[in-house]
Amino acid sequence: MKPALMKKVVCRIILLFFLFHTSSILNGQSVDIQKLNSPILFKGDSVTAYRDPLALYEKGIIYLYFTLTEIEPDGKIYMYTAFSKSKDLIHWSPVKKITAKDQSLNYSSPGSIIRYHNEWVMCLQTYPRRNYTVEQMPKYGDENSRLFLMHSTDLEKWSAPEIVKVKGDSVDDKNMGRMIDPFLLQDQYIKNKWWMFYKQNGASRSYSYDLKHWNYSGHVAAGENVCIIFRKDAYIMFHSPQNGIGIKTSKDLIEWKDEDQVLTLGQKDWDWAKGRITAGYVLAIEKNEKNGFRYLLFFHGSGPKKETEGDFDKNASIGLAWSKDLESWEWLK
Repeated sequence: MKPALMKKVVCRIILLFFLFHTSSILNGQSVDIQKLNSPILFKGDSVTAYRDPLALYEKGIIYLYFTLTEIEPDGKIYMYTAFSKSKDLIHWSPVKKITAKDQSLNYSSPGSIIRYHNEWVMCLQTYPRRNYTVEQMPKYGDENSRLFLMHSTDLEKWSAPEIVKVKGDSVDDKNMGRMIDPFLLQDQYIKNKWWMFYKQNGASRSYSYDLKHWNYSGHVAAGENVCIIFRKDAYIMFHSPQNGIGIKTSKDLIEWKDEDQVLTLGQKDWDWAKGRITAGYVLAIEKNEKNGFRYLLFFHGSGPKKETEGDFDKNASIGLAWSKDLESWEWLK
């Protein structure tokens, strides 16, 4: 190799090393973790809560959906499903609500988004709290909390929610019992089989072959806000006990093994998350296998008070951590 060409090759290698050392490539989009100045992506306050994050990467954009809770000047409290989008995790579009203002519904807790028949499908819940005001805080969704699906072609405009009869067509809507925090995923071994996990008797599960007709299939002891990914011939479940993010593994989505690790991240140093860390959502970024992060963990933290003390509908913020291997995690102080 000629000296001039050798020099160009060496310079190119040094440049690439520098770029990979200082930033990570998000499917072609540069995301420099060092440029983040806070572990908080969306900061709650005395009248606002950001909860239950769901993240999706599509065509260079990170879409972040979440529960938005607002306390209005008259003291009434409303929940919405809302979203924002970003190319770099730093600059976010204005928050946009995609569900109606209605205390008898309170569409919230978006769990996951799948691609089905050339459109996007999101699962979410209702969380009815009729006539709810600040004097009653905290108040939780009543026995009419149910699961729903919405459809979209562009990830921004969504259809009207449709109820999911996860107990089967023969079970009346009124007799399904309280259920929240759905998560929809595809079976890795059986074509066209879809699973819905949701909070009821631990984590209950149902399956469908068309997203319309469902069959109940049992439950496993677990916390809230289940998120499941598939890696190395196993399903990995992230769920929320009373505090932190627990982890389970399974080969078949039926039998689950508890892992020892419960993630509390930087909670001991975070006043904004002193009350609780919960609702972890893991977004896999496969093209970072050799350099930078491979997984982004979105979660919400409540604090400084515990949720039972009032920081449920206020002072809840969405935070970020990241990992290369799903075992060790990093975050900003």
